[in-house]
Amino acid sequence: MAKLVFGMNQSLDGYVDHTKFAPGPSLFRHFVEEIQAQAGSIYGRNLYELMRYWDDNHPEWNEDKRAFAAAWRKMPKWVISKTMKSVGPNATLVEDNLESAIRKLKAERDGEFEVAGPTLAKTLTELSLIDEYRIYLHPVVLGHGTPYFAGPRPPLRLVAHDRIDEDVIRLTYVPN
Repeated sequence: MAKLVFGMNQSLDGYVDHTKFAPGPSLFRHFVEEIQAQAGSIYGRNLYELMRYWDDNHPEWNEDKRAFAAAWRKMPKWVISKTMKSVGPNATLVEDNLESAIRKLKAERDGEFEVAGPTLAKTLTELSLIDEYRIYLHPVVLGHGTPYFAGPRPPLRLVAHDRIDEDVIRLTYVPN
C-alpha cells in the first residue's frame, strides 16, 4: 500500500512561500535524494504548473539541479484539476472523483507518494488520506501568506525530528 506524505518548507510562523526562502545546497541535496526515492507524486494544478519548470533543461543548472530534474521527469505524477485539459509527460490527469482515485492509487501502488501543495493537502487531510506530514522548519518569519495547514489542523503525533542542514529542522508527524 502506498504511503502519502505531505512535506514542505515552512516559516517559523507557519507559512509556505518558495519565493521568500529557498533551500540551501545541503537541503536541496536532501530533496534530490527524497524525490529519487519516491514512487510518485500527487499535485494540484497550481503547484504542478510551477513544477513544470523541471521539464526543460537549463544550462545554468548545477549537478544537483540536473539530478532533481531527471528524477522529477522520471517519477509518475497525478495532477488533480477540473480545469486542465492535458498534462505533461509521465503525468495522469485526475478530473473527477478525487477521493476514489487517490484511494485506488494507495491500494494499488507501493512506496512513498509526495502530496504537493497545501491546498491539495487540506483536501486529502479532510479525507484522512495523508499518512505523514514533514515540516521543514526554516528560521524565517513571513507574517502572512499561504499556511502549511490550509484547513483545520489534524490531531498529530511527533514521530521524528532531525536537523537537515545548518538552519533547517525536519519535524515528522503522523495522524493520531
